[in-house]
Amino acid sequence: QVQLVESGGGLVQPGGSLTLSCAASGIFFSSYNMAWHRQAPGKEREVVATITNTGITNYSRSVKGRFTISRDHAENTVSLQMNSLKPEDTAAYYCSAHHTGRDYWGQGTQVTVSS
Repeated sequence: QVQLVESGGGLVQPGGSLTLSCAASGIFFSSYNMAWHRQAPGKEREVVATITNTGITNYSRSVKGRFTISRDHAENTVSLQMNSLKPEDTAAYYCSAHHTGRDYWGQGTQVTVSS
């Protein structure tokens, strides 16, 4: 059974930092490209950051320079380090795994940026 379990969300003040983690099980993690997405209330889900199975990263324009995606093949985890957080970063954040037409999603973790 494939599971992607996100953790690390919460309430943070503007300008603060937060690290999200996603633990994957039931897949051959090293073969999968991983990604973080977010969805704010009333908005469509958007890709925030991606990392290939070989470690190549890509970021959306709105988070580039502030967020860092990384993966740990030994722990089967993918992380999202978020710095200089803004109120517009408030959203539910989702982890996903992709490989040859197979797509898996986590349940999400809420990030709220507010003073």
